[in-house]
Amino acid sequence: MRRLRQLAQRTPPGRERYVDLLRALAITMVVLGHWGVTAVGYDDGRPAGHSALADLRWAWPLTWVAQVMPVFFLVGGYANAASLAARRRRGGSAAGWLVDRSARLVRPTTVLLLVLAAGAGIATLRGADPAQVRTVVWFATIPLWFLVAYVAVVALTPPMYALHRRFGLAVPVALVVLVALGDLGRLLGPAALADGNYLFGWLAVHQLGFAWYDAAHAGTRGLFRRGLPLSGRAGALLLGGGLVALVLLTTVGPYPVAMLHIPSERLDNAAPPSLALMAAAATQLGLILLLRRPAGRRLRRSGPWQAVLAVNAVVLTLFLWHLTAAVLLVGLLDALGVLPTPPVGSAAWWAWRVPWLLALAAVLAVLVAVFGPVEARTRRPPATGPAGTGSRRLRAGLAVAGYAGVLVGLLLNSLAPKTAPEPLGLPAPALVAYLAGAGLLRLLRSGRVGRRRPG
Repeated sequence: MRRLRQLAQRTPPGRERYVDLLRALAITMVVLGHWGVTAVGYDDGRPAGHSALADLRWAWPLTWVAQVMPVFFLVGGYANAASLAARRRRGGSAAGWLVDRSARLVRPTTVLLLVLAAGAGIATLRGADPAQVRTVVWFATIPLWFLVAYVAVVALTPPMYALHRRFGLAVPVALVVLVALGDLGRLLGPAALADGNYLFGWLAVHQLGFAWYDAAHAGTRGLFRRGLPLSGRAGALLLGGGLVALVLLTTVGPYPVAMLHIPSERLDNAAPPSLALMAAAATQLGLILLLRRPAGRRLRRSGPWQAVLAVNAVVLTLFLWHLTAAVLLVGLLDALGVLPTPPVGSAAWWAWRVPWLLALAAVLAVLVAVFGPVEARTRRPPATGPAGTGSRRLRAGLAVAGYAGVLVGLLLNSLAPKTAPEPLGLPAPALVAYLAGAGLLRLLRSGRVGRRRPG
């Protein structure tokens, strides 16, 4: 508590505290949403989980608010623009920014993967079925699907921010057009045209974060070229326009109402992001702008701001480990023979929601207490002196290679079948690629490679 008070007191006056609140709320809603809609049953005598949304059609419109990944990319764009601009004001390079930015993302993820691989290896040695081990680890690593897209967006921040400074709001508009073309591929063929939407959709929302940062720090100068209008009127227009577009796209148009995956639906609005999800993002952005000023006033109080700081200190840890908490709780209850499996939508299922969430929160609290310090204590390394032109180029190339290794590793794990026999729970190529990329980024952060030493 003392440390939180000190952090709150040291907060710069110009900090956009609302961005931190939105990040904390977005991840909290993801965690509670995943837990809340999880239905647990038995498949061939083993516990298995699936989403209950397919049986709760009345809840599909609620996903227009509950699907908060656009909010996370929006605030990510703001934070990335702010930190990149600050780095460049100090004379730093984009490569140096990429290396430092990777630490907060890669270190907690590395711990998750190593712990899961170690646990899976022990289970395999004790006679567990490698296919079942893979299924359990696959479920625990579902959050890495999101991380693949976010790491890619972070890696592209320097060139995309340069495009933003040159073309402003035309960039996200162009990206949304590409999303629409990808959707045409899904509807009319070839379906592979939509694969780019995994990047185009999230980049579009991320670019709006750049525009928010510019508007917040540049006043009204150049507002309609680069900045995002921050007034309540702009918020109302975005909210109303986005909502109208969303209703039309999901009723007259071909898109599902749900913004989350429903197996029975022809299209998936989230994987990859669809035009309907872009409309939902515009609706959420309008609501965010409408609430910006009242929320900002409340965050000037010490108590609420300390709570936001506390969540943000371990926000990625919460996200990465929340499904592992579900795996551990289900395994424990199954071992004790007391795992409830009521039918979705029944009175027993609804009654089980509250104790289920409380029990999961308790398990996650333990995991955060153990692994949260890895994220909370991440600090920038000390400067090791200026770099020459050749060294800058080497450092930039190595940073790109490090990000590529991390991305390839995460992507290979996400694409691998969930029932393939894997003694470590993760495909060996995925683990090797990820650890190679993460290790290279760590070496770059330490200053041992790619930087000229002083003297």
